[in-house]
Amino acid sequence: MEKLTIPRLELDTFAQVGFKVPLLNVEHYPLDANYFIIKNRNNYPVKDYISPNRRQFFKIFHITSGTGILTVGLHRYLMNPGDIGFLNPDEIMSWQTTSGNAGGHFCLIHPHYFEHAPHVLQLFKQFPYFKPSKAVVQLGEEQSAKINQHFETITREDEGNSEDKKQAILLHLQMILLDAQRAGKSLADVPVPESYRYIHSFLTLLESSFQTKGPDTVVSIKNASEFADQLNVHPNYLNSLVKNQTGKTLREHIQERLLYEAKTLLLQTDWDIKTISYVLGFSEQAAFTSFFHKKEKQSPSLFRESATAALNI
Repeated sequence: MEKLTIPRLELDTFAQVGFKVPLLNVEHYPLDANYFIIKNRNNYPVKDYISPNRRQFFKIFHITSGTGILTVGLHRYLMNPGDIGFLNPDEIMSWQTTSGNAGGHFCLIHPHYFEHAPHVLQLFKQFPYFKPSKAVVQLGEEQSAKINQHFETITREDEGNSEDKKQAILLHLQMILLDAQRAGKSLADVPVPESYRYIHSFLTLLESSFQTKGPDTVVSIKNASEFADQLNVHPNYLNSLVKNQTGKTLREHIQERLLYEAKTLLLQTDWDIKTISYVLGFSEQAAFTSFFHKKEKQSPSLFRESATAALNI
């Protein structure tokens, strides 16, 4: 098919223009993560990464020291101390640290955490700053200190043994949303480099290929050339761009995403191995087992047994 004219930057130039850190790893949140996690950024510094969709978590993070570049969808924010970010489960995002220190907190909240508090889940879904175009709020000094106190209280509650600690955590999460909304000063986003759009578009298409809806559906897995055709770009250019910025080729990303979906189905469904093989587009169960064993050094059945046993400890 005819290719459209596209801007072509030398890879070194793109790395300087688009990213301060040249190597970003595409990551998925752990399949076996808890429904609620809160961490201090001093003890758990956020490393540079690009995260596809399918994170399954809302994320809130507050910066008290350090700087970084947050890209949510096609919106890019230069973040400084006092800023707070809101990320919903459906957006591709990336983060690049641009300073040596990192203070503040971040928390991950799975929708299932709101199982007995649907009003709070609805509040999260309707909160205006869980949108790419308004993902970051700039807080004043007093506002930032107040938000930080909420995070510290949530941390203490999470580490404690009070029977009503979840109720306390939910109340302080709502206060964080309220205080951020009162601040209401979204940072102006800056344009992302045109070349970043190809990375974002590829990851979006890759994710959309793995929407498993039931045991009777089959995932439509495309190869690198098919993804490039959809983006009207030469496969070699797209592969070089993605490889330079994520450290992995298009094929490696496709296989990694296939493996992640396989693990998801093994852990989160009761489908037998034959059904999972079919849903993932393998011609026969033996081919799926061979693929999985090559990647994980164990069979799908053993992975499911081991992971299930670990979760039940």
